[in-house]
Amino acid sequence: MRIDVVSIFPEYLAPLELSLIGKARQDGILELNVHDLRTFTSDKHRTVDDTPYGGGAGMVMKPEPWARALESVAPDAQKKPVLIVPSPAGERFNQALAYELAEEERLVFACGRYEGIDERVIDWAHEHFTVRPVSLGDYVLNGGEVAVLAMVEAIGRLLPGVVGNPESLVEESHSDGLLEYPVYTKPSSWREHDVPDVLLSGNHGKIAQWRKHQQFRRTAERRPDLLAGFDASGLSRADRTALADLGYDVVDGRLSPRPGAVPDERS
Repeated sequence: MRIDVVSIFPEYLAPLELSLIGKARQDGILELNVHDLRTFTSDKHRTVDDTPYGGGAGMVMKPEPWARALESVAPDAQKKPVLIVPSPAGERFNQALAYELAEEERLVFACGRYEGIDERVIDWAHEHFTVRPVSLGDYVLNGGEVAVLAMVEAIGRLLPGVVGNPESLVEESHSDGLLEYPVYTKPSSWREHDVPDVLLSGNHGKIAQWRKHQQFRRTAERRPDLLAGFDASGLSRADRTALADLGYDVVDGRLSPRPGAVPDERS
């Protein structure tokens, strides 16, 4: 995969040289290029913004530097690259979208600043890119760089060969629509807190079931909204019983909440 990032603060993307993403770049799994938008300006002050038409606070990023930058990034692309524009007005970024974007050959990220990028750039970009405004969450940042760091890591770690043990991608939070189960390591007893007995039993079937039920429990406690879209059609009787204890019934393959207490996570 090739990723290009355009920003007025290219040094902000330096952490992408570190950890698994940095190693993926060294190993040739991921090609990642960061471009300084100011190099595509034409005046001596390297101006990238101006006052908004119609008045209002803040400044707006000028269209021509962005057009030059994007043309430079993908001048002869036979297939339209995906242009991701971080924006509070975009679709919500989640694990499903990360998997979808990890299948692409080319991704381009446009890091806006100030009040955003002149909307004509987005309209024009549809001719050359598959444009996707994407939101990291329901809050506002100073610019798109932080969102790009998060998205590139979430997408990049899904590429084959980036994560050492591929099984860890299957068992982590959001991979199956649920939050991950709690994890423990040595010692088995620490400051009067003990590891659940089932994890010390050596019974892999019981351990797998316990972990699944802990996923139900944790998701019900922390992110009950995720359970609304969970496919419960293939659950075992034991799974349905665990969900019933949490206050959920399976109706037509979906979870239907009802009044009920959520037991303690460690039980």
